[in-house]
Amino acid sequence: MTMLGSSHAQQEDEPANPIKELILEGETFLVNGRPAFILWPHKEKRTTPQPWVMYSPTLPRYPDAREKWMHQQFLDAGVAVAGIDVGESYGSPEGRKYFSALYKELTTKRNFGAKPCLLSRSRGGLWSSSWAIRNTNKVAGIAGIYPVFDLTTYPGMKRAAPAYKMSEEDLVAAIKQHNPIEKVGTLAKAKIPIFIIHGDIDNVVPLKQNAARLVEIYSSSGAQAIVELEVVEGQGHNFFEGFFTSQNLVDFTIKHAKSGAKATSPKKLLPAP
Repeated sequence: MTMLGSSHAQQEDEPANPIKELILEGETFLVNGRPAFILWPHKEKRTTPQPWVMYSPTLPRYPDAREKWMHQQFLDAGVAVAGIDVGESYGSPEGRKYFSALYKELTTKRNFGAKPCLLSRSRGGLWSSSWAIRNTNKVAGIAGIYPVFDLTTYPGMKRAAPAYKMSEEDLVAAIKQHNPIEKVGTLAKAKIPIFIIHGDIDNVVPLKQNAARLVEIYSSSGAQAIVELEVVEGQGHNFFEGFFTSQNLVDFTIKHAKSGAKATSPKKLLPAP
């Protein structure tokens, strides 16, 4: 069941129909004009501050039914799931701005915890990691299902450039500034724990240049104890059930969402260059 909810900034002329169809019970609303959602635990399992997961990519069809079991585990543990549709932003400054707006809405107006656990699937990895790199004081942990960290592997410079409001050539020239994988050391330095599940024959989001490289960077930074990569043999970028029923991923996400709810609220958002 999907319920239509209202953010505090919602106007009377906004759509009367549900803004987004949800796979589990929750509410949909607008944040700065962008569709957002919350999947809510049953009332008796909610707490203040509310532990939560910041999910990406929140596109019209995500999260989808294949993820239902996973999200139900979060809700059963008293952890809410929320996200905001920033379109195909690929981790760009524009997309990060809306992530910050959602964070502000939930933490200042809805009593959500100061540090969510970020959960990303596929290209959502660009969304979540780029925001986390610039907001390390607002992140309890990062979990991912074959997540992208390297813009050059997916979606590639040509497709990513419009989201960054740059030409392909200019994005290539400035790739070290914008590519999350180039800044993963910031997460390691901040001691942000990470759990990733990824197939070993993924041709869409290559393991070597994405999750495996992230692990290498964490290890070289002395943070190998807080990063875990679960490699699924013989699987690519697909709908293999094991990706969405990983108990290890669920346990990691619940643990860090709950610990993040106990954290002290940061004083202000860091600038997002």
